[in-house]
Amino acid sequence: MPCSNLAVAYCIRAWSILSPRMDLTPTKATKLCILMNKTNQPQTIEAPEKIKLSCTVIAQGQHPITKKMLDPDALFVLEKLRNAGFSGYLVGGGVRDLYLGKTPKDFDISTNARPGQLRKLFKNSNTIGRRFRLVQVFFKGGKTIEVSTLRSLSEHDLDGPEAILAPNNTFGTLDEDAQRRDLTINSLFYEIETHSIIDYVGGVEDLEKGIVRIVGDPKKRITRDPVRIMRAIRHCSRNDFTIEEKSWEAICDQHQQLALCPPSRLRDEFLKDLYNCKIAPWFELAEKSSIFTILIKGYLGKLDLPFNETRSCREQIAATMATIDRMNIQALEQKTPRQPDYVLFALVLIAWAESEFSLLSEQRKGALAFQLGKKIRTDLDKNLGIDLNLRRSLRQEMTTLLVNLPLFIMHDNGKDWPKWLQKKSYFPRCLLFYNCYKNTLSQEEAELIDIPAEPMPAAEEQSSAPTPPPAKGKKNSKDKTALSSSRPGGIFGFKKD
Repeated sequence: MPCSNLAVAYCIRAWSILSPRMDLTPTKATKLCILMNKTNQPQTIEAPEKIKLSCTVIAQGQHPITKKMLDPDALFVLEKLRNAGFSGYLVGGGVRDLYLGKTPKDFDISTNARPGQLRKLFKNSNTIGRRFRLVQVFFKGGKTIEVSTLRSLSEHDLDGPEAILAPNNTFGTLDEDAQRRDLTINSLFYEIETHSIIDYVGGVEDLEKGIVRIVGDPKKRITRDPVRIMRAIRHCSRNDFTIEEKSWEAICDQHQQLALCPPSRLRDEFLKDLYNCKIAPWFELAEKSSIFTILIKGYLGKLDLPFNETRSCREQIAATMATIDRMNIQALEQKTPRQPDYVLFALVLIAWAESEFSLLSEQRKGALAFQLGKKIRTDLDKNLGIDLNLRRSLRQEMTTLLVNLPLFIMHDNGKDWPKWLQKKSYFPRCLLFYNCYKNTLSQEEAELIDIPAEPMPAAEEQSSAPTPPPAKGKKNSKDKTALSSSRPGGIFGFKKD
């Protein structure tokens, strides 16, 4: 490959990694890569030869998946592809979960049909994606089945930046598609015509042994996409598996690379874990691999500090994660809505607020409490808000919950709450939060009940007009939060038996 093409290769690689975090245009990236190419002499670098993997086929009857276990709409898509002369496979997490006897959240499908052919075949569909196009097929009830064309080896993923593939090599074969996937247990294909599982990377054996293994060279794959670290830890904690030794070493050695990922991706992945019903074992692995302090930098150097007389911050966070798991499990069992994301985030941050601002160990009233709220909000804006790209309204609600937590601790005497406190707009949400916090201390089971509350409008809906003066004989309400509303609604909290 000529030297100029090598520079372009570096350019594309640098732009793909750095542009989400920096204002790096293609032109700037090209200049950067020219500097990276230290020699002016022509070079010849041959792209590594693609390896044709051997295939293991697990026939019908030798695996636990049957046709009856498939979602009817996914089966409809697969059969329609087959009748049109295309091959279709159930792929990824759907095969993994069915093999483990679980109900998949999504049924994703891969095929050798191109996106344009899929759109003609499925009229009720839409195309999404930029770098690689996916086709969403819509069904009644808001259900969506995603169909992707089999992908070739990634131009930046396996061959390295010096081996840039041509645009017409975007689509590939089954073995190439399997090598592109993150984990071996997510790289299986289920074929409906023979009802067999096709395995190119040893995924079935890893499922049988309970092993999470990154496909290919773990260090290289993590360098290409550090979010694979979070996915490996998620599937390990979700299924009570063990991470393979080389994969675990790569995760621990390269955990700092997570900071290079776009904050929105980290936020979305972290939210998946918070609602996963397995956040407690997730935290144990995240803390051991040091990715927890990459996601929430406020805890860096603070996990061993005392939270109270009997617990460290690490132990309090572990207890909080166990409480969040119970909340999510109870919500699923009782078919009630989950807690809002700002409640879960705020629960995780209680130990941080105590270690940073002595939130619970020092009592503050009036102006001191107001100043504490400003400090917490400023810190959230400058750190966690940027690191995880949290929206403004969410940061405001987290601040409200944290600042008012000491107030509820102070007035909890086992009797009715003071009437003046019950009249506060934030009372229902903060009472929910306080009950959740008490549950982290006692670790007792709790019952979910309805607590009347007002829903919160988005920050953009708030009026910027000044507050009118109070009527004669009435006090102006200064304790109303910026995001409160008088509209009726509902929220869930805890109540002991």
